[in-house]
Amino acid sequence: MFERVRRAEQRLAGHALLTPVLPLECLAENTGGSVVLKCENLQHTGAFKFRGAYNALAALQEAGDAARGVLTYSSGNHGQALAMAGRMLGVEVTVVMPTTVPAVKREATQARGAKIVLYDPTTTRREALGTQLAAELGLPIIPPYDHPDVIAGQATVGLEILRQPLDVARILVCTGGGGLLSGIAIAVAMTESECQVIGVEPALADDATRSFRSKRLCWVDNPPTIADGTRTPCLGRYTFPIVMNLVHDMVTVSEQAILQAMRLLFRDGKLVVEPSGALATAALIEGAVPPLATDNGVTVSVISGGNVDPALYAATLEGREPSA
Repeated sequence: MFERVRRAEQRLAGHALLTPVLPLECLAENTGGSVVLKCENLQHTGAFKFRGAYNALAALQEAGDAARGVLTYSSGNHGQALAMAGRMLGVEVTVVMPTTVPAVKREATQARGAKIVLYDPTTTRREALGTQLAAELGLPIIPPYDHPDVIAGQATVGLEILRQPLDVARILVCTGGGGLLSGIAIAVAMTESECQVIGVEPALADDATRSFRSKRLCWVDNPPTIADGTRTPCLGRYTFPIVMNLVHDMVTVSEQAILQAMRLLFRDGKLVVEPSGALATAALIEGAVPPLATDNGVTVSVISGGNVDPALYAATLEGREPSA
């Protein structure tokens, strides 16, 4: 896997943005040390997903397997990212999306040239529909997280963090299907860093935490969390063993903490962050991870995305509680 990550870094050079690492001083007392934000909400298409999508599509194209196009299923950010990668590489993209996806994500995906196929998540499992359509159309599938080249692309987030002139003690990672979490954990292993990697997910969508604790794959179907990017039912074939072997801990946060984190990141960080992207910061606000010993290193909170529905965001900033 290390070689895949090195190849991903080469493919992404000059295409993915080197996103900033910014201090967030207001949370220092919660952590026992300084806090910095890795701002993947400022990546192409507003989320880290561009890295894995572009890398996986470029790998398929190099192998001659993308001539007829590709298909994916996505709650929004991966679909947008693959659509943009397809436009950059000249590959047609079809995206299977739930009818519940925020309009801002669906419209952005369409605007980048992708064909959208909608489905009802209460009656249809996206993986099954995607597999059926891919077979009918003769297209390869690039899934949103459970794919070696997708994971390798996300690992570049971790490499960028660890190349900063920081004494990184731990990296808190927003977790849905585990692609970003797995990638960052691999990057830490590659560089032989001693920092901890901790996954964070909503308490209402705690399949990865349950899996981590029980050491068996657990499912949560259609969780009613506001963090729509984490409504994946479970970790995947590739991400589950990586999380089990390389991740140090998993924690969960409340819906209230997610909303509070979004407000804090806007107020003190001047950043627009979607609910799924605010999970790591929510863990610091809620005390889901213990404070570090004094002067014992830096906590990195990964901001995974900023594609938030405008109405939901306005309600959040005004202190109202939007529904999932």
